[in-house]
Amino acid sequence: MIKGVIFDLDGVLVSTDELHYKAWKQLALELDITDFTKEDNQRQKGVSRMESLEVVLSKGSRIFTDAEKLVLAERKNSYYIELLQELSTEAVLPRVVETLTMLRERGILIGVGSVSKNTPLILKRTQLESYIDKVSCGLDITRSKPDPEVFVVAANKLGLEVDECLVVEDSAAGVVAAKAAGMRSLGVGPEYKELEADYEALNFNSNIHWDNLLKA
Repeated sequence: MIKGVIFDLDGVLVSTDELHYKAWKQLALELDITDFTKEDNQRQKGVSRMESLEVVLSKGSRIFTDAEKLVLAERKNSYYIELLQELSTEAVLPRVVETLTMLRERGILIGVGSVSKNTPLILKRTQLESYIDKVSCGLDITRSKPDPEVFVVAANKLGLEVDECLVVEDSAAGVVAAKAAGMRSLGVGPEYKELEADYEALNFNSNIHWDNLLKA
């Protein structure tokens, strides 16, 4: 029986993909990398900030030290935080609030499992924080997806066993992490059929059989 649902953040509860792309694009241009595209940005989905930086740097020829990479990653994050100031409830994806409300009415605990260190700020800006019981994010972990740490931490914070949790993800790395944690998974988003999750739905507007999912 599922007692808690752990949601990824970007692409599942909210959409900040365009803001990430703008921030990485700005950094790329400063490094004279002019061909960083939205397709490259898709390769950064579900992975850590440092792994995302490597995607950008792979488009150029310059070699950076680890210390320089840390500076670059922080620079990108500063751009992203600036862009987050324009974030509002409009970034919340369709039927997210209705879904969270329904789960809470059923007595299901709600967690967020995201590698983003900006998760608390995003939840606050989008006014979703009141729907969330516990948050596990980049501030709590040392290993990013597909490592299961972020979801294990979320389960621990919720006071649940891993087999009592269902993970909702939109990335392959996230689904792999959920499976590695011993959790069932619901794949959503444009690539949901390719995620190899236990359950699939394009989005929360789809006909999701929550009764069956929660009895898993």
